[in-house]
Amino acid sequence: MKRILNILILFSLILTTPAWAWWGGGHDILTQASVKALPDELPEFFRSASAEKMIAHCAYDPDVSKNRDMPHARIAEHGEHYFDLELIKENPVPADRDAFIKLCAEMELEPSKVGFLPYAVTEWTERLAIAFAEYRKWPDNPMIQYKCYVYAGFLGHYAQDMCQPLHLTVHFNGIVQEDGTKLHDGIHEKVDASVEMLKLDPTELAKELQAKIVGDLMPAIVKQIKDGHSLVDRVYELVDDYGDLKKPSPVLLDFTKDRSREAVRWTASLYLTAWKLSENVRLPGWLER
Repeated sequence: MKRILNILILFSLILTTPAWAWWGGGHDILTQASVKALPDELPEFFRSASAEKMIAHCAYDPDVSKNRDMPHARIAEHGEHYFDLELIKENPVPADRDAFIKLCAEMELEPSKVGFLPYAVTEWTERLAIAFAEYRKWPDNPMIQYKCYVYAGFLGHYAQDMCQPLHLTVHFNGIVQEDGTKLHDGIHEKVDASVEMLKLDPTELAKELQAKIVGDLMPAIVKQIKDGHSLVDRVYELVDDYGDLKKPSPVLLDFTKDRSREAVRWTASLYLTAWKLSENVRLPGWLER
């Protein structure tokens, strides 16, 4: 009887647990490393040890929002984490969310099936830039600082998802065959688990990385998507290596470190870009903090 009860509990957890991107601990590691990689150009409040912990804490939240008990939040959040590039075919990635939805209507696609990841990254970068602009005007207001941490956590999560190749393809959890069957079903969770299971060190990931300001945001995001998508085949070449993350092969360890360092560089660059953008943000006259 006890065994049956345990099976039922496990089955319940499987049904009620949302699908993760990089596992929560992976986002934690990557976000800590991203803050460590920031240049002195960003203010101390955003680079401190406490900021690092708080931003990493908030990086869990996009996945926490995909809670089955909150169906509207779950539906709204789900599509923010991926972009199946193949579905829009030869069309360029539209410049904003509305243009993307219009393209999907023309192609008779459900936008949520394709995913909104490029727009999540763009929009949260700009939200963080506005919060930074508030900080520039009211640097001693702790509530503005807390808001910057929250926005940075959300941005970091989506930026890091963009560096996981299986978030950029219709073959996100196995190679889809013409008859609808899949090869290597279940690989997605193994890839998502890799950063956490391999216990990568944030300090090592951040070492000698250089964050750079992204001059034109959407073209840089499109390039990041295409670069990540080009690695989908490489992930499937390593499918056997993902079989035992407790004893990773050298090639899998190198690949995971490479993707992780790119996620850290990309996240830190977006933080730096948001800070740069904040220089020219004009806050409304009625706003008083």
